[in-house]
Amino acid sequence: MIDHPLRVEIIGDFLAIKWEDTEIILDSLTLRQNSPSAEQKGESDIFGNLSGGANPKNFSGVRLLSYTEIGNYALRLLFSDGHGSGIYSWDLLRKLGETVEDQL
Repeated sequence: MIDHPLRVEIIGDFLAIKWEDTEIILDSLTLRQNSPSAEQKGESDIFGNLSGGANPKNFSGVRLLSYTEIGNYALRLLFSDGHGSGIYSWDLLRKLGETVEDQL
């Protein structure tokens, strides 16, 4: 489990997170496309059958509006399209940051 970051801040269309050993900056589009919510990804039943989930959409123009810390382990992000049910763990956010960095 990843430790709680030292600082979290929204800067324009970006979420910046600083830990002792690294910093990541993620844009609103990347965050919205990778929402871990059941509303977005769907949910599996005990047999592994997937139900629900939104079809892939174009999230260009969607902005990150705010966040709420969930315990010591995650953020809930609110977007301009009204989506706010995804809980982004520190682990997920760091992995997204590494993926974005690898693409640069």
